[in-house]
Amino acid sequence: MTQKLKVVYRKLADLKPYENNARTHSDAQLTQIAASIKEFGFTQPILLDGENGIIAGHGRWQAAFKMGIHEVPTIDLSHLNEEQKRAYIIADNKLALNADWDESLLALEIGDLQSIGYDTDLLGFSKFELETLGQENDDGEKVDSDQPTEVNFTIQFNIVFDHEEQQNDWYSFVKHLKGEYPEAETLGERLQLFIRDGGYGTNQEVR
Repeated sequence: MTQKLKVVYRKLADLKPYENNARTHSDAQLTQIAASIKEFGFTQPILLDGENGIIAGHGRWQAAFKMGIHEVPTIDLSHLNEEQKRAYIIADNKLALNADWDESLLALEIGDLQSIGYDTDLLGFSKFELETLGQENDDGEKVDSDQPTEVNFTIQFNIVFDHEEQQNDWYSFVKHLKGEYPEAETLGERLQLFIRDGGYGTNQEVR
């Protein structure tokens, strides 16, 4: 028999995070979650263990604190046993990561939203991801927006930012390079030219 679930609003201060939750949330991501809640509403209830312990929704819980929200929608999963609760905390996060995108359809959808002036920053994609969506490199292969592929051979890298200001500075730098070297088709080529010019660029100023 399918378990019937009921949404109940509870005080945020009464909810308790799971101390062994392995999923982390950066300040930048919490800001994104807060922006999403502000735009769309609190559409995903926080899942609880029957004793106000959080099973899923730690990011939403933290974002709600940042926003000053006092009550949030919750659903009790008290029908799960202790092993199931611990397993679901992991599965809820991992299963979402296993999904992929149809980049052609995604590019069309985001393009339509951009054409009507919708703030696509609310979608959670970085500026680089939006700029490279659907693009191909010199070999005709799709550019991996998570791990940029540049030059004549594959270079994959991940950039880890300590805080949102570092991330914003990086994207400003990437935008600057694009303006400095409009003839270069890839980020790798622009970085190569930037280094060639002594790390200053033609205008010797990064905005």
